[in-house]
Amino acid sequence: MRIGIPKEIKNHEYRVGLTPAAVKELVHNGHEVLVEDHAGNGVGFFNEDYQASGATILETAEAVFSAAELIVKVKEPQAVERTRLKPHQTLFTYLHLAPDAPQTTDLINSGATCIAYETVTDAQGRLPLLAPMSEVAGRMSIQAGARCLEKSMAGRGILLGGVPGVEPAKVIIIGAGVVGQNAATVAIGMGAEVVVLDRSVDALRRLDAQFGNRVRTVYSTSQSIEQHVVSADLVIGGVLLPGAAAPKLITRKLVSKMKSGSVIVDVAIDQGGCAETSVATTHAEPTFIVDDVVHYCVANMPGAVARTSTLALNNATLPYVLQIANKGTRKALADNPFLLEGLNVGNGVITCEHVARAQNLPYKPAALMLTEI
Repeated sequence: MRIGIPKEIKNHEYRVGLTPAAVKELVHNGHEVLVEDHAGNGVGFFNEDYQASGATILETAEAVFSAAELIVKVKEPQAVERTRLKPHQTLFTYLHLAPDAPQTTDLINSGATCIAYETVTDAQGRLPLLAPMSEVAGRMSIQAGARCLEKSMAGRGILLGGVPGVEPAKVIIIGAGVVGQNAATVAIGMGAEVVVLDRSVDALRRLDAQFGNRVRTVYSTSQSIEQHVVSADLVIGGVLLPGAAAPKLITRKLVSKMKSGSVIVDVAIDQGGCAETSVATTHAEPTFIVDDVVHYCVANMPGAVARTSTLALNNATLPYVLQIANKGTRKALADNPFLLEGLNVGNGVITCEHVARAQNLPYKPAALMLTEI
């Protein structure tokens, strides 16, 4: 199979779909890999590294899209990239379609087979291709929040861990999943007061067993969210409904009650955000202010630590890329029901129910689509 790796073009996105080591593995399995010129420069993987691994370097993204059967990316295809997709092609990347109607429409019109990293599952019901970036984003959320609390960033002027004789910042984490667990790890390590809210008692038990009395766990209700958010210095939004738009748990009214200079880091922004006031931002302009509350809503947070993120992501995605390349898209999907969960769009139809419901569009189960791919 011919596999294409275009350079990412989203604002300040330096990650790359496949590393030279992954390319070497694919070439070893008899596949042809086409890499756009300088696609990996941002993470220290240069043309020579890819060529040494057996890849062919193409000068333009157009050339990569034109020649490839399987396109492996990191972030959702931007508008210009979506115009290059063809019905015979398979796209394998993060999509986050539920809150993104323009992208959904373009992918439907392309006729391409579009498999989303974030809805691929495993036998335990986990999200193995989302987890590495959730780990990174969870840890980064505390770094970003600590920075935003500084006065120069319009924050309260608070050191997250305080100092002897001065109390630390109060960090509220909404969601006890992968993002929440990793955010708690860093926040506790920095000496903050940490409260985690979730509706899963089992998830809260796991955090309690992991951290003991260094974290407070609270069952999430509208009342408990309001109680803790209004007293917070830093709020981390780490909620996730796989494939669906994030629930708006922090209302506009609640934001208006928060402390002046407090901070919201909305990690759920890829799925629309869990605060009503959240709007996606970029690494170039990461923050904005509503009612004196600093909002950090960067939609590709892990891109700031692009080398770590690329390596972690490739560790997770390579086995699936090999399955698709070795078997062909249709057989790979038929043989692996967990990969099939990742199919979001195929043959001009939405195959992810959460996306269809979020946008009030027709839906066809992925299993029924297999005969048409």
